[in-house]
Amino acid sequence: MNIGKEATNRRARLADHYKQALRSSVSMDENEERDRDASERVKSSPQDVHASDREALFPREVEDEDSRTGTSDLPSASLNVLNSIIGAGIIGLPYALKQAGFPLGLLLLVVVAYVTDYSIILLIKSGSLSGTTTYQSLVHSAFGYFGYIVLSLLQFTYPFIAMVSYNVITGDTLTKVFERIPGVGEEHILANRYFIIFLTSVFCTLPLSLFRDVAQLGKVSLISVFFTLFILIVVVVRAFTLGPQIPASMNAWTFAQPNVVQAVGIMAFAFICHHNTFIIYGSLEQPSLSNWSRVTHVSVLSALIISLILAACGYATFTGFTQGDIFENYCKNDDLVTAGRFCYALSILLTFPIECFVTREVFENVFFASAPWSRVRHTIVTVVIVAAATAASVSTDCLGIVLELNGVLCASPLVFILPAACYLRLSSEPWYNPNRLLSAVLLLCGMAIMGVGLVMALLHQQTCTHGQEMFYCSSLNATTLHGHNATFPSSTVAGLWT
Repeated sequence: MNIGKEATNRRARLADHYKQALRSSVSMDENEERDRDASERVKSSPQDVHASDREALFPREVEDEDSRTGTSDLPSASLNVLNSIIGAGIIGLPYALKQAGFPLGLLLLVVVAYVTDYSIILLIKSGSLSGTTTYQSLVHSAFGYFGYIVLSLLQFTYPFIAMVSYNVITGDTLTKVFERIPGVGEEHILANRYFIIFLTSVFCTLPLSLFRDVAQLGKVSLISVFFTLFILIVVVVRAFTLGPQIPASMNAWTFAQPNVVQAVGIMAFAFICHHNTFIIYGSLEQPSLSNWSRVTHVSVLSALIISLILAACGYATFTGFTQGDIFENYCKNDDLVTAGRFCYALSILLTFPIECFVTREVFENVFFASAPWSRVRHTIVTVVIVAAATAASVSTDCLGIVLELNGVLCASPLVFILPAACYLRLSSEPWYNPNRLLSAVLLLCGMAIMGVGLVMALLHQQTCTHGQEMFYCSSLNATTLHGHNATFPSSTVAGLWT
């Protein structure tokens, strides 16, 4: 595929700019204050990029004529990254603890968060080494045309499947919310998931996805984060009020379970935001490695805290009965959870546009790399992507297998394999350098997770009880949810494990 002579020339000019700037800089002690004047920048090897480097990857003097100056401050960019992380995958984290074992699952969650933080910054460092400003051009610089095609497929497929899962969750969640409205029964149009998916796509996700600049979603991301915090409160409250009434499952607190690799895939799916990295980085008012490091650390740490609390409380409530979508475990007549479902659906709707930005950029880079920006083409491509995701979202209603497969097939390469591989390919540091050693470990782990995870997910497919009330809801309907205790026949519980 021809990437386009004009785009190639722009990348070549940009690469020359970085090489000249890096060659003309002089060395200084890392504790000294770096001069803000570009002519007095410190010298570093083109392969030795430090986190404190102030050199912007998007120099305004070499930007394309149709490019736009970034408009995101650090808080807005942090919110966009955080909103990208805590999307659909977060409600699958209790299920990941069930797959991995509660203690081991919590440890793995911390490890995945650290890897996410490290690899996001590694991408920007690699972009500085190669003089590239997109994930696609970075991989093309490191691995040529073949790498470019592989990355384009992954970078398009992951957010597209995420968009599909967002529609599935929205349709399934809002129908349960509307059924709580007096007069809205199962046959009402508001209880039809297909109608709800169509309605939200046309009047919410499509208009937001038509924005050109991701910086315009900063306030939207803030609202989405507030909704997520309310969901967290709901899960924590129900862990104390509902958890004691749910019968204990066998081996609920075992350190490790057999499906550890699938659990890592789900966690990678939950934490991945690498496909958005260059888009959000480019939206910064002052795009530099130091600013990006601050954005990354704050966002990932915040996401980790939210994820640990939600995963632990969600799993502790239902243990072995935990579903891929934690909201499927709660009873329909629980009004507090109904409010949580509503907030979660709104949060998902506000996260959808960020994923659409990525799929659209990949499509534009592959097919229209040399063409100037066109509002008509921008609108048509956006409408087609949103329509395709809407059409695909009616094909499945079980979230667990979607999270597993998208995690091991798409998220693992984007989080573990490609950032490490690009850095190893572009850096000339000695093999014993900590960055190279950690990148090598990251690469090997990613390959193992991808291969083993796919086999395990296909051989041990998990079931879900979508659309059905859990067995304990009939007893809880008139008891626990209204302040009383509930008991379950021992035969009912025992039958679940036979």
